[in-house]
Amino acid sequence: MLEVCAYNIQSCRIAKQAGAKRIELCADPAAGGVTPSYGTIQYVLEQISIPAYIMLRPRGGNFVYDADELAIMYRDIHILKELGCPGIATGVLLPDGRIDTQQMKRITELAYPMGVTCHKAFDRTPDAAQALEDVIATGCERILTSGLMPNAMEGANILHSLVQQAAGRIVIMPGGGVRSTNIAQLRQITGAAEYHSSGITNTDYLYIASAAEIKAMAQNTL
Repeated sequence: MLEVCAYNIQSCRIAKQAGAKRIELCADPAAGGVTPSYGTIQYVLEQISIPAYIMLRPRGGNFVYDADELAIMYRDIHILKELGCPGIATGVLLPDGRIDTQQMKRITELAYPMGVTCHKAFDRTPDAAQALEDVIATGCERILTSGLMPNAMEGANILHSLVQQAAGRIVIMPGGGVRSTNIAQLRQITGAAEYHSSGITNTDYLYIASAAEIKAMAQNTL
């Protein structure tokens, strides 16, 4: 199945109509995605019928958060649950780059019954195999990753290894440079069942997804 990273309501509508099965809703694409406004979240939940996982990230930059930032994230979780969100995408690392299993476990417990995706903070970790086991221990249901490489094609062999190592205990979702031109090859190499892409093909800085691109990718994940 295909998840679309959407930075606006227009992309959410396009994603649904073009065949995506889930949205990752973010703000501030220049920062790599942060938590969107509550108004945006509520409107998307009201208007879009496919599940929307909300980016839980208080700022751009690294994924090492201090006590104040974590407190803000906890409050965001509470509000997202009240809004009826089905899930969140987040990631917290230790200063040495490893998964902060204590904080991630707390987040999954606070988020329940929302689902939790460990996002591409995973790709900042030094050891993919160990990070996979660490994330599984936190209770996340999925990992969004490009295999610790700049894009999923470059990390395809590592992604395959992660899928094999996960052995159904958690979903490995390739993301990063996933396009209609390579998704079939990624499926063949990685064996993954879920894929993640923004579906953005233009360069006008409006960050609106292409319906044709999403439709082509969605057809390749059937």
